[in-house]
This record gives sequence, C-alpha cells and structure tokens, in this order.
Amino acid sequence: MSTPDPWDDLRAYTAARLALGRAGSSMPTAELLRFGFAHAQARDAVHVQLDTQALADALAADGLPTLQVHSAAVDRASYLLRPDLGRRLDDASAQRLRDAAGPSPTAGCDLLLVIGDGLSSLAVERNAHAMVTAIRAGLPAGWTLGPVVIAQQARVALADEAGALLGARLVAMLIGERPGLSSPDSLGLYLTWKPAVGRHDAERNCISNIRPEGLSPAAAAGRFWWLAQEARRLQLTGVQLKDRSDAAVIAAPPSTALPALPD
Repeated sequence: MSTPDPWDDLRAYTAARLALGRAGSSMPTAELLRFGFAHAQARDAVHVQLDTQALADALAADGLPTLQVHSAAVDRASYLLRPDLGRRLDDASAQRLRDAAGPSPTAGCDLLLVIGDGLSSLAVERNAHAMVTAIRAGLPAGWTLGPVVIAQQARVALADEAGALLGARLVAMLIGERPGLSSPDSLGLYLTWKPAVGRHDAERNCISNIRPEGLSPAAAAGRFWWLAQEARRLQLTGVQLKDRSDAAVIAAPPSTALPALPD
C-alpha cells in the first residue's frame, strides 16, 4: 500500500518531481509510470522531426514570407553527435539566402527571426507561431522585419550565419530547448546584435522557458522588445546588456493628504 508524502500539498504549485510518496522502500507504481511517460515525451521532443512546411504555411497565412534552410548536419544522428555542424548552414541553404539577399545584403533588415528545431521540435510546434505573432504585434514604427527563416537540425549559432547573409542588424533565434522531465516543450529565444559567424554565447541575450506553463508569448515579447530596443541604442547584446525590463516604474508620487478624522 502506498504511503502518502506529508509534502504532497506542494504538488499543487509545481510540476517538479517532489512528494512522490513510497510503497515500502520503493516508489509507488503510479509515479513510476508517470516518470516513464515524462521520459518518453522528452525523447520524442528530441527525435521527432519538425513539420517545417506546416509552420511555413501558418506563417504565410499571416502574410509572412519564409525561407527554409538546413544546417550542415545531414540527419538527427549527426546533429546530436556533432554540435558544430548544427551551427552552420549547408552549402545549398547558404546560397539560397545569398540569392534572397540580392546584390546588396547590407541593405538588410532591422530584425530577422530564425526558427530552429533545436533539441525540441515539440517546443517549436506548440509555441513558435504564437511567439512570432506576439513579436509582430509589438513591432515599433520604423523597424523592418526580414523573411522568417525556418531551419532544420539547427543550433543557436546558425542564426549568426543566416543574419549575416541577409544583412540583418539584429537576429532572434527561436529554438527548442533541451527538454526536461516536466517541460518537453520549452522554447528559447536568443538575441544577437550584428550577427556574424564566430559570435560567442556571451554576445547574446536569452529569454527562456517560453510556453503556457512558463513565460507566456505576450510576456516574452514584452521582454524581447525591451532588449531589442536597448540593443539598438547601445549597439550590442550579451553580458553588457542587462535585462531590466521588470524594473518598477513609479508613475506618480503617493498622495500626502492625511485621512479625515472621525467626528
């Protein structure tokens, strides 16, 4: 018979694996089954292929042009074993972006969005379209948006090459994050000023855990645009750009009027 855990009430506040209870010296069967299911979800998130055409069609329905590309990792096995291959475009994809940029890629755009499958195609399938929609909704006047690049077998740094080829001043990579046992569908966003091959992770800003149970697309977009406009003002991203989007702003000083005394 399973013995309840006295910390069981905490489970109402988190998806973390706590207060599992016990059956003798072992875990209860129900918890063992839940663990197996969560582990299977995480594996599927890594290995199931992203339906890039469905994503392209959804974005096209919103009036957004797309470009589909592939990294130098020819399949999932090489992607997982050789992270360096996921950071560069294959030759055909690089040429496709050169052709799209035309003779003057320096004319470029203010912001390029790149969507990469990363380590969780599930995260992209569930959250990328909503995130792009939220970003577009906050697009400031005077900012130009390039075509959305959809990349297969992609690592974060692939966006650097894509952004450089298309002449983007700022690139945002929306990518599936490494799945956890309680979060197989977490989307990450990486922002890089003046993208170029060879940029380091210290030169990026990251917004993580974008999903319904984490940071909503609307909240993530608000943080994104704060960072994007600061990046444009300071001409940089990364460790020198601190996210202060949550800083409290006092609209007006509190009233100094004294409360009326009772008669």
